[in-house]
Amino acid sequence: MTGPESGGAAGGGAAGGGAPLVAGHPMPPLLAEAADPGLVAWRDDLPGIVEELLARWSLTPSAPFRPGGSSAWVAPVREVDGSERVLKVAWAHDEARDEAAGMVAWQGRGAARVHRSERRGATAALLLDRVRPGTPLAQLLTWPERDEIVVAVARQLWVRPEELLPTSEAGQFRTLSSMCAWWADGAQERAEAGLSSLPADVTAHGLALFRELPRQWDGEQVLLATDLHPSNVLAAGEGSERRWVLIDPKPYVGDPHYDLLQHMFNDPERLAAEPSRFAGRMASLAGLDPARARRWLLARCVQESAGMEGAAQAALRLVADGVE
Repeated sequence: MTGPESGGAAGGGAAGGGAPLVAGHPMPPLLAEAADPGLVAWRDDLPGIVEELLARWSLTPSAPFRPGGSSAWVAPVREVDGSERVLKVAWAHDEARDEAAGMVAWQGRGAARVHRSERRGATAALLLDRVRPGTPLAQLLTWPERDEIVVAVARQLWVRPEELLPTSEAGQFRTLSSMCAWWADGAQERAEAGLSSLPADVTAHGLALFRELPRQWDGEQVLLATDLHPSNVLAAGEGSERRWVLIDPKPYVGDPHYDLLQHMFNDPERLAAEPSRFAGRMASLAGLDPARARRWLLARCVQESAGMEGAAQAALRLVADGVE
């Protein structure tokens, strides 16, 4: 979590007709430009929400990180004793419902330390350690080296929820199969609207596979980040003391092969050019089944073919390689 730091008091309003002020600073551009109707309605109340949290948790804010995210306001803050923290105030959309619970479960397993968390209506708030230097993995190392780091982080996370939390809390996480069914429904609607360039038979097979793979998994049902990629892994420490810290997960429970995918989609050139090799490399690093990883990649490429760069091209290459 990196970004500019400057003083500022909590407050709302706008300066000179520009972006509205939150905690005395203009709203970061990605959040200010987001257009989802639900998020827009929540964003209108954000200055007051942040001001109330800062007062109740006795925090002094600095300028938020820029360009920021599209559904959360995230800024460095200080507690009364001077401790550096990061405050994340997010629109609690369905996909990110269990972020705080997952981060708490993964304490000591690579997730940034959580000091406080709460959810009130459409708002989720997290008070986290300030990671120093906090440089995203996406800005460091080469792509092959990033592969190894992402897999190393993932392997720390892949534990059954029952081993991380009391039984009463372990069952709160949703299943990967429920997420895939939800996403497949949306992809089917986009395909029927003519938004995918894939042949109808490839679309039908890929979406069926996307529904079937999580249900057919007979290995351990582990807690997944599902949004694990080099921008959500931060460097903590320098040189030989460097370690890697997870932020911004979207936890579900299921097949660990799925958690390899988002990293691959964040390298669209390699994804489109050599998807079979890419999936095989990630699976081998993770100690997973390369054939199953390729099937998952085909399914996800079909699911994302209407909008994600390189997805349709990668799906066709996987089919040509005999992945089915």
